[in-house]
Amino acid sequence: MRIQAAVLEQQENQRPYAKHRPLTLREVQLQEPGPGEVLVRITAAGLCHSDLSVIDGNRSRPVPMVLGHESAGIIEQVGPGVELALGQQVISVFLPRCENCAACATGGKLPCTAGTEANTAGTLLTGARRLVMDGQPVHHHLGVSAFANYAVMDARSLVAVGNDVPPEVAAVLGCAVLTGGGALRNAAGASGSEDVAIVGLGGVGMAALLVAVGQRTTGKILAIDANEDKLAVALELGADAACTPQEVAGRSAEIAIEAAGHPRAFETALAATAVGGTLVTVGLPAPGAMSAIEPLSLTAGARTIIGSYMGSALPANDIPYYEGLWRAGRLPVQKLVRTRPMEQINEALDELAEGRSVRQVLLP
Repeated sequence: MRIQAAVLEQQENQRPYAKHRPLTLREVQLQEPGPGEVLVRITAAGLCHSDLSVIDGNRSRPVPMVLGHESAGIIEQVGPGVELALGQQVISVFLPRCENCAACATGGKLPCTAGTEANTAGTLLTGARRLVMDGQPVHHHLGVSAFANYAVMDARSLVAVGNDVPPEVAAVLGCAVLTGGGALRNAAGASGSEDVAIVGLGGVGMAALLVAVGQRTTGKILAIDANEDKLAVALELGADAACTPQEVAGRSAEIAIEAAGHPRAFETALAATAVGGTLVTVGLPAPGAMSAIEPLSLTAGARTIIGSYMGSALPANDIPYYEGLWRAGRLPVQKLVRTRPMEQINEALDELAEGRSVRQVLLP
């Protein structure tokens, strides 16, 4: 079938993206789903820094590529061996799990080896490519390629949710909430009684904040960001206190979440980690970026640092938890979302790069 998709044809693009337009809406051929694959009609696709890092060249990927990895959609066709139902709403997951490798046996701690290899190569989990443009294969982004009106994905990249969940809410559950909430629940093992500091209030950081608010009992929540507008939003969403990185001195928490993907943010998060506390870093800084750490602060302060990819999550288990939290009114992710048409994708990239939004969701 012929679809409309946002295609990236070269990396290392410069801002402003609205002027240089690195993503072009093109007509692309989409092949039918093979064994274990699903045709999904995309209803909403979130814009994330992981997309931006491919566009600006910080993360090397093969091109041409259809970007987009945080999405919701409706199943329209299934290949042999798929048990998902036609008409079911599904959420895409940006790291599929083969369930056969040693990494998959770690309960979410380590990313699937086969899924990582497929994501790096720009294929589905089976190694297949289902996109063609001008007679040549087009690569998949993280097994999803959701900046389009339709996509073929491996069924292992999908988790079903109720059809009554708004698409813009469902989409955000699969990346921002899965990553930010998982850093808190899975990597740090937060129970709700601990004080929590969150550094970086983009989509992932704000999602971590909402999960912290939604499950807290007695713990206090500190929001940290250089953007004063985001600090105000964090207070509206339930943070007990908010400050800039320069104002952190004297403030600390048992659990600190670093969600900015910047070496200075990592240093700020470590400074906000209390004695005996745990720092979980989920941000993805540019390759080669370095942070300065005083080892004595780890040893003498008995602090722990944990790296967490995709929130150390098992999506099939975690996403239903977040769906339930949303249904209970305790995870209002809709307050983070701004929707805009797919045609404005390059303008949305500038807004993302400049930190002027929390989560933009594109509608095909």
